[in-house]
Amino acid sequence: MREPDPILYAEDSDDDVFLLQRAFIRAQLPQPLVTVRDGRAAIQYLQSALAPTTGPKTAKPLPGLVLLDVKMPFLSGIEVLKWIREQPQLAHLPVLMLSSSADERDVAPAFSARANGYLLKPGSLDALDSLVAGLREALEKLPDAPWGTIAGARFPSDGASGGP
Repeated sequence: MREPDPILYAEDSDDDVFLLQRAFIRAQLPQPLVTVRDGRAAIQYLQSALAPTTGPKTAKPLPGLVLLDVKMPFLSGIEVLKWIREQPQLAHLPVLMLSSSADERDVAPAFSARANGYLLKPGSLDALDSLVAGLREALEKLPDAPWGTIAGARFPSDGASGGP
């Protein structure tokens, strides 16, 4: 049986990474969570996933989903998203922005750059568990993932809060 595609999570906050990792464990997601600390590292990971393999070392696995923090050092999540959408081999990847900011000055550029959704970082562990449960449900239905099932998510087509 084929290993599930990893989820690439670009986040500069160690606390946020730790909390999401724990929520993934509690939800028993089969997809491994690969974390990088900034936008530049996210692009380097994706370039490695696209690189042809030579010798005994293999390329990194292409993620099935990318989660990007909006505000990161070196390159923002929006800049990484734009780069992804410009790459023919990556343009199909689902990308969700994950941010503590609900400010339209952050949300609108994400949708202009063709994010599949915009998730607010939850303020409690229960809310984080709900978000991850919605991610799990959507991931089970890839490539036709119903991102709208994720509690508190916003989507380009509705501009409003999604989920139950």
